[in-house]
Amino acid sequence: MLGASVKSQEEIVNNIGLLPERFTPANYSDGWANFDVGFGRFFLNSALISLLAVLGNAVSCLLAAYAFARLRFRLRRVWFAIMIGTLLLPGHVLIVPQYILFRSLGLVGAQWPYLPLLIPHLLATDAFFVFLIVQFMRGIPNELDEAAKIDGASEYGIFRHVILPLSRPALVTTAIFTFIWTWNDFFRQLVYLSQLPDYTVPVALTLFIDSTSQSEVGPMFAMSVLSLLPVFLFFVAFQRMLVEGINTSGLKG
Repeated sequence: MLGASVKSQEEIVNNIGLLPERFTPANYSDGWANFDVGFGRFFLNSALISLLAVLGNAVSCLLAAYAFARLRFRLRRVWFAIMIGTLLLPGHVLIVPQYILFRSLGLVGAQWPYLPLLIPHLLATDAFFVFLIVQFMRGIPNELDEAAKIDGASEYGIFRHVILPLSRPALVTTAIFTFIWTWNDFFRQLVYLSQLPDYTVPVALTLFIDSTSQSEVGPMFAMSVLSLLPVFLFFVAFQRMLVEGINTSGLKG
């Protein structure tokens, strides 16, 4: 893809080699300014949605996981089993009832069209991350909670000063995968976003192919290369913490 991003249209079709015979860097400038809305706007839209999704998932899934892992309430096991059961439902099965629900609430085509994409992340609907954090919290000894209670800590104090600092590796893992999956999400964003200025990068890449199947392959590859950079940089920035989360039990010292 990197090699094709600096090839001409004809060479992309005829030259199967990795290196271009004629270097064509204009694909990047053409792709960036190809539409009425600059491609930078699509990057900002994707970054906004992804970062808010990371924040929403981290907070909501952490709170839900703490309740399942540490609190005792009626039918806790039943609710946890139901939550795990939602992992069996493909996302494409849920998209139609979710769309009907959001449309009935007046959120589809609203003034801020990203609400249907963000609200699920605020309600701990990603059962995979809830389960991940629950399993991590179960590895933290209960003796730490009891010691905090003896010192007079409330349930919130235990969560804030004991569980939250030790759960950082699980939160980083949640943040990394949420960012990657949200940035690369195409289907849900295609369903809810209908105006060109609101498009994200995955949806905008389809605009390089028009209704007559005439495609600007070079600029499309160029923008595809740029679309990989945020994911790569985000992973590089937090990969050390991700490795720590895999190699440690959550306790140090």
